[in-house]
Amino acid sequence: MASRRDWLEAGLAVLEQDGARALTIERLCGELGLTKGSFYHHFKGMAGFRTDLLTHFETEHTSRFISDAESAGTSARHRLLHLLRLVLDDKSGSEAVEIAIRAWALQDPEVRALQERVDRSRIDYLRTLWRGLGGPEADVEPMARLLYLVLVGAQQVVPPVPTPGLRDIYALALRLAPHDAHEWEDTP
Repeated sequence: MASRRDWLEAGLAVLEQDGARALTIERLCGELGLTKGSFYHHFKGMAGFRTDLLTHFETEHTSRFISDAESAGTSARHRLLHLLRLVLDDKSGSEAVEIAIRAWALQDPEVRALQERVDRSRIDYLRTLWRGLGGPEADVEPMARLLYLVLVGAQQVVPPVPTPGLRDIYALALRLAPHDAHEWEDTP
C-alpha cells in the first residue's frame, strides 16, 4: 500500500511529466499500480488531492529549504550561502515541477494563489537574509528580487541555464553584498 506521501510524490511526477491535465485518479492509480480505493483511503476526491498536492509542493519546495537554511548557522551570510547550495544542488527534479506549477498557475486560481504565496515567502526570506548582511536598506528589496528572479528566469529560458552557469551568476551577484568580496569566495 502506498503512503499519502507516495501519492503526492506521484502527483508531482505526473505534473512535471505531462502537466495538470494529466492529474487524474486513473493516472495516479496507474503510476502506483493501485486501485481507486487506495486513493480514496488517503484523499476525499480529486479536489482534496489537488489541495494537498499544492500544500506538499509548498512544504517540500519552499518551507523545507528555508528551514534547512535556517539551521545552517547564525550569520545571514552562512544561511544565504547554504540556501543557494541547497537550491543549486537539488536533484529532486524541482526545476520541472516549478515550471509545471507556474504553467498551471496561469490557468487555475487556487494554484495561482499558491504560486503567489510561494513567491512571496521565498522573496521575503531572501529579503531577511540580505538585510542581515548589513547593507543599505534601499538595496534589500531589489537584491532579494534579483536573487530570486535569476533562479526563476534560469528555469524558464530554453534551454534552462545549467547549474555551473547559475553558480557563476550568483557569485557575481554576491559580490555586491555589503562585505569584503573575499568572504564570498566559497560561493555556491
